[in-house]
Amino acid sequence: MRTIVVCLAVAAGLVAPSPSSAQPSPSASDVYHVHFAKAAPGQAVALGKALMLPDKSSPMPEHFVVLRHQEGDDWDYVVIQHMGPKAEVSAATPAPPAAIRDLRAWHDDTFVSGPSWAEFTKQMGIGGTAAAASQVYVFGVHRTVPGHREQLEKALNAPGPASKIQTGTVLLQHLEGGDWTFATITRYDSWQDFGTDRAAALSAAPGAGGWGDIRDHSAFHRDTIADRVYPAK
Repeated sequence: MRTIVVCLAVAAGLVAPSPSSAQPSPSASDVYHVHFAKAAPGQAVALGKALMLPDKSSPMPEHFVVLRHQEGDDWDYVVIQHMGPKAEVSAATPAPPAAIRDLRAWHDDTFVSGPSWAEFTKQMGIGGTAAAASQVYVFGVHRTVPGHREQLEKALNAPGPASKIQTGTVLLQHLEGGDWTFATITRYDSWQDFGTDRAAALSAAPGAGGWGDIRDHSAFHRDTIADRVYPAK
């Protein structure tokens, strides 16, 4: 008896647009898997350790980042796994081990397009001079106002109107999964840099871009402050 395998292929730039997903930017060359996870009560530390273990079924098991919630949304961890230029989901793929399933209260998964792994790690400060323990990340998701996708993408890519702080930024675009259009990750080398940047944003003149410009084109958003637990350097 033949085994029937049903596959879903996702490739950066090759997925037909949906109402919340248009063609990726030219710089969006690779596919990433974004996994949000909420720990079951009393299992936050154990779940964090489990998520830091490479997934051997991934085409690039060492190419991932784990961020841990500090302030904001309801998730405890987000894992951003680099998949290369395409990703495949198969009906024959085994379910996660029970040890991991029992550690989670819930999870949410989305495939996105983004930059190359080299550019991603550069922007996220991985392997840089700043220690991972001191770095601060802001992870945000946005859903566009209908007809405003290009404007929101431009606003999210624009630098802050008054900040002098050097940051790393990555824009990820929905391909399949969650109910948002873009995810943004901004990296600060220290809490002091984060505070200075926030103070500069508050002092910016009205209409000078930044929060006000984004708000004109974003119908929904959630932002979370996080730290990086993997990789440690």
